[in-house]
Amino acid sequence: MVSGTLPGCADACLICPSWVWTPCGSTHGAKVVETVANTQDKAGALNQVLSELLPRLSDDDGVMIMDSDTSLSPEFIARAARRLHEQEPGLPPIGGVGAIFFGYPLRGLVCHLQNSEYVRYARELHRRHGRADVLTGTASLFPAEALRHVHRARAEHTLPRGDAVYDVQSLTEDNELTLALKHLGYRCASPCACIVGTELMPTWSRLYYQRLRWQRGALDNLRAYGLTRVTLPYVCRQTLTYLSVAFVPFFFTVLGYYTVTKKFPGLPWFWVAITGIAAFERVWAVKRGGWKALLLAVTMVPEVLFDQFLNAVYAKALIDLLTRTDAAWEQTRGRKKRLRKLLVTTCGLVLLLTGAVGLAFACIALGIAWTLIAVFVLSGVAAAVIRLSRLYPVGLLLSLPSGEPEHDEMPPWPQPGWPASTTTGSRSHR
Repeated sequence: MVSGTLPGCADACLICPSWVWTPCGSTHGAKVVETVANTQDKAGALNQVLSELLPRLSDDDGVMIMDSDTSLSPEFIARAARRLHEQEPGLPPIGGVGAIFFGYPLRGLVCHLQNSEYVRYARELHRRHGRADVLTGTASLFPAEALRHVHRARAEHTLPRGDAVYDVQSLTEDNELTLALKHLGYRCASPCACIVGTELMPTWSRLYYQRLRWQRGALDNLRAYGLTRVTLPYVCRQTLTYLSVAFVPFFFTVLGYYTVTKKFPGLPWFWVAITGIAAFERVWAVKRGGWKALLLAVTMVPEVLFDQFLNAVYAKALIDLLTRTDAAWEQTRGRKKRLRKLLVTTCGLVLLLTGAVGLAFACIALGIAWTLIAVFVLSGVAAAVIRLSRLYPVGLLLSLPSGEPEHDEMPPWPQPGWPASTTTGSRSHR
């Protein structure tokens, strides 16, 4: 966590597991804080520090919070601080400036697939002029005044949970803090100039538990806040996500039924062309990721399988939410607990799959199965065309203010460890 007056943000504070301020490098003026008896993970550690730090700061000060595996671009703090000061007349104040992140190191298929996902998300943020859905924990700069406002709101029960700046009940404290700031009337921005790198999950197992925590945390936060004008876009996005999850077994059930009963229906050129548009958009969206990202997108199969992996994670998160399974940061310890969770998950997946297949047969009986599939596919292709046009109509429909006043291009960001002289246009983050 870095804190200081916004234009410079000179002082640094590192959080470690006792409650003593100790020097950590006199050259840079850093201080280390060791938390005491913290059993509430990252949010608890941050709350301990912020409870001591915020009373000492003025409204002109800023607090930057970042993950230990984050690599900042050279001008990140200066540009984020400048963005905090760019308060547009007639618009709500900015409650935080987040990062646009890319992944490193790019080693192995699982890392490249994650990075392609991050590249697409960065392009989406650029298309939305930096309007942030989440002030990501990788690196975000907050005005001290906004954090104090969140603390007061929790104490006054204006917000649904928590009694400090961060909600210790949330698995995704950055997502919850973003919702809190937006409910208090603040805007959240992720300017294109604020680039960082974050370490990628090196194995499928670690990626599974990371994404499960992200998705379960997002669902828990939405349930806590309920349906409001702020949460409406998030609820719509989650609804579309789970419609996409259900579409896969629905489609293959319909296709299998008609193949068995009426032979394979064939591939009309119209639908081949429509699918080609969607595939082209996926390739175009990762051009910033380098030739390996383009190759993955062109071959399609690895990314399709990766999407099904994520669908399984989303289904698991929904099952855990509905069955009120205890949320945890990491894998459950204890063989009996793991077996119990596995049994619940298996039964839940079977029920969800049965529901999707049953719905498919009901639609077949009504004669509307292919119509529903066509509507879903055409909606997806329309969304792809809109993304190619770099428009963001949802923001216009919901009257969502833009996150940054100018539509600048994202600056290049080389992976940590690459010499600047060897970073070329073919590198992953150019």
